[in-house]
Amino acid sequence: MAANQAHRDDNLLEDIQGRLDSLNKSERKVAEAILRDPSAATRYSIAALARAAEVSEPTVNRFCRGFSATGFPDFKIRLAQSIATGTPYVGQNVEPDDTVAEFADKIMLSTIASLDKARQALDPKALAMAIDYLIQAKQINFFGMGGSAAVALDAQHKFFRFNIPVMSYDDALMQRMVAAGASVGDVIVLISYTGRTRETVEIAKLARANGATVIGITNPESPLAEICTVVLGVTAPEDTEVYMPMSSRIIHLTVIDILATGVTLKRGADFLGHLKKIKESLKPTRFPTT
Repeated sequence: MAANQAHRDDNLLEDIQGRLDSLNKSERKVAEAILRDPSAATRYSIAALARAAEVSEPTVNRFCRGFSATGFPDFKIRLAQSIATGTPYVGQNVEPDDTVAEFADKIMLSTIASLDKARQALDPKALAMAIDYLIQAKQINFFGMGGSAAVALDAQHKFFRFNIPVMSYDDALMQRMVAAGASVGDVIVLISYTGRTRETVEIAKLARANGATVIGITNPESPLAEICTVVLGVTAPEDTEVYMPMSSRIIHLTVIDILATGVTLKRGADFLGHLKKIKESLKPTRFPTT
């Protein structure tokens, strides 16, 4: 199993290229059709790829299983994940000569692939524990800096509906002061893709020392993860040292949605009236639909 997992984690395009000479005639046609335009291959149906390669659909399925995929949809996700070299400071899989259609497609596909990888990695037990802490909190603070600041603000917009005092902070000095004033019953959610920002780690230590619960949405192998009460470990195949944050931010926003949904469900049916009242308060602010 470990060997198979290691094989799945390889770059799929490199794997296909490396095994080209060892494939039979029909499977080689599939490989060549994919290598001619990997981005287009991620948009194909199995029938379209079979036509492009001039082979049967069972041959395409057999080819996918030969590269440790459970089927064609799984193969396409892994193919999108492997399209991962490109222009620094823009997007990790974008090339300088890409057309608008090409780089837009690449960003969409890489985001989908990153979300699927995060879905597989998220620990349901850690999610359940985080939701329990959030429900019992006397107040909740969301901390994010840089690209994570927008995620923290989105979390505030979601969680203010739950009749729990909630704030978001993007300034390190404010975060430090809030952490210093925290106590037992307070929950601080720290959002950081790398988990290696010195101020964030120090703020987490300060909050824990004062008795607060610290939930980290971060890299599970990071210094921040070592400090947190609960870690929601998420990673994305992008290097934010060089590339501007893209899929990592979308993953973090999705985790916030999962937590907000969990709190809503745990509150039970009686709480839905409160949420409905908040939603209906917006009706007078909108033009009617036609």
